[in-house]
Amino acid sequence: MIEKIILTGTSKEIGEKHGRLGKNQIIQSLETYEKLFRDYQFISWNEAREMALHYVKAIEKYDDQLLEEMEGVAKGAGVDVEDILALNARTEIALGSYGNRQFTDGCTAIATTSPISHDTIIGQNWDWKGAQTKSLLLLEVHRKNKPIITMMTEGGIIGKIGYNSAGLGLCFNALLTDRKSNEVPIHLALRGVLNSFTLSEAISKIKDGQTAASASLLIGKSEEDGSGMVINVEVSPFGIDYVGGDKGFLVHTNHIMSPVIKKHLLDMNEYRFEDSMLRYKRAQQLINIAIEKNEKIDHEVYKKWLSDTFNAPNSINHLCNPHAEEHRQMETVFSIIMNLTKRKTFLSIGKPADGQFIEI
Repeated sequence: MIEKIILTGTSKEIGEKHGRLGKNQIIQSLETYEKLFRDYQFISWNEAREMALHYVKAIEKYDDQLLEEMEGVAKGAGVDVEDILALNARTEIALGSYGNRQFTDGCTAIATTSPISHDTIIGQNWDWKGAQTKSLLLLEVHRKNKPIITMMTEGGIIGKIGYNSAGLGLCFNALLTDRKSNEVPIHLALRGVLNSFTLSEAISKIKDGQTAASASLLIGKSEEDGSGMVINVEVSPFGIDYVGGDKGFLVHTNHIMSPVIKKHLLDMNEYRFEDSMLRYKRAQQLINIAIEKNEKIDHEVYKKWLSDTFNAPNSINHLCNPHAEEHRQMETVFSIIMNLTKRKTFLSIGKPADGQFIEI
């Protein structure tokens, strides 16, 4: 099972410990993305590093301590800060449709709350290159005047999927579009959300075109009295929009749902009909079955949902398809379930249908 790394101190000290203890995972990330950039976007690593520098000004304005933390990561891992910048801007640099190939990481995110469940729960599968299983880090980040963050991420990337001590949790779905900006890389915006104490503060970190790329953020919040709420926000360089209903559950995969966002961007996910939309509909179906059966919606139900192999390999529990082009050979790398009401989290490394969830 993955070991949690606890990071405390100044931003530079937090980053340095991440870099030192997660050096092997960072090297894995560097190898993965250097190959992807080169083979599928025809971008050299030096070119990627140069492109990452375009985001420094926006990051500095957004939260200059994120820059300090990335500098610390670089120092701890014995690599250049430009390498760490490139990892944190990997979506904006090459994993959209801005270059030669159209592909990005995928996932299925689910959230439930009142009135269909007592607890507010969010969870997701993260589907990506299988090699990145070796890059995974479980970090607990203590930063002054911020909530404590527990986060699953790739080595060297300082913002991703997780929850915080204020009862706020975050799931993330990449969206593939035809446009971006030089604002804050999406993974650093995820960190901004996790640094938030309230839903309002979280939204303030992603609204008004602050993000350089587009994505879906499924955010849950549970108060100490047990009351909770979940929202699904599609963010873009041109603003945000709330998507999904208000019946106590939300689902998102990897296609744009907002008609507002579609006015500004073209959805470039060429697999949205046979992959993303089918996973979306299957997840909704599973939730509706549970409601119809009056089944208790808890982390055990989430385990079944995230392990679902209907329509494999393009299932919620995503399997690698060896017959697909190499850049489309993706699989579930990890699964996470966050019960924000009970403050309990369950993690599965690899495909959940093959393994087990461990409470962290």
